[in-house]
Amino acid sequence: MKKTILVFSLLIFALLLLFQLSNYAVVSGDFSIQFIIATIAIVFFMVGVFIHKKSLKTNRKSSTAIDYKKIKALEITDREYEVLQGISEGLSNKEIADKLFLSESTIKTHVSNILLKLNAKRRTQAIQIAKDFQII
Repeated sequence: MKKTILVFSLLIFALLLLFQLSNYAVVSGDFSIQFIIATIAIVFFMVGVFIHKKSLKTNRKSSTAIDYKKIKALEITDREYEVLQGISEGLSNKEIADKLFLSESTIKTHVSNILLKLNAKRRTQAIQIAKDFQII
């Protein structure tokens, strides 16, 4: 967070510096106005490209293989694993029930079992734990 604030502060400072430089250049008559506008546009284009490239970088784990041994160790059944995948897709209990052709109360039971086995209190926490264990 501090790094982001520092970067944006420096960008604002650079913008103010560019405007002061362009103001000085216009007053002194050293540059034409088109050259000043083009310089400012190029600088902001470069800053935009830099910020875009930085925002595309994500911290993903290199290993995306599912750890089936961990699933067995947690004693998660195949049906519970299917429900866990549905939760990770952001589906509601009703949507998971429709997808798996089960009743909504059965899905609630599976979700409760998943929360117990993963030692989680909420669905979102269960998903985070499952990602940490590399089971989804």
